[in-house]
Parts: sequence; C-alpha cells; structure tokens
Amino acid sequence: MDEPTAAIDPLEEKRVYERFARIAEGNTAIIVTHRLGSVRLADRIIVIDQSRLVDMGTHEELLGRAGKYKDMWQAQAKYYV
Repeated sequence: MDEPTAAIDPLEEKRVYERFARIAEGNTAIIVTHRLGSVRLADRIIVIDQSRLVDMGTHEELLGRAGKYKDMWQAQAKYYV
C-alpha cells in the first residue's frame, strides 16, 4: 500500500491499519509511507533515502540509534507531544 490513509481522519486511519494488520497476518505485506506512526505495526522497517537503503530494524531499534528514521520520527513526533 502506498500512503493509503493520506485523505482520511486519524480515527479512520487507525481502523484501516487495524484491519490491514488482521488481513496481512501470517503474510508478507509492504507499506510505503512517510507517516511514521503507521509503520509501528511493522515487524521490520526499511529506511530508504535517495533510492538507497540506509537502515533497517524495528521501530525501537531504529529509535535507539542515530539515523534518518530517528530524525524523521522526532520531526513528526513534536506535533503530537
């Protein structure tokens, strides 16, 4: 899915991702997004910058080290704190 929730409100977005997680359970699914709150449900996050893979890991692993993901997370999170 590529930015599947760009045009819906946060409550509907939550419902979409919960349903998606149930449907995808036991399968491989790929989500392409810049909205990092959406990727927290992923088992593995792959960070691509200018067509290059620059990092990979879980949400917690990526926040635990310096890098593009942590920078983007902190930039988005400031609007929710």
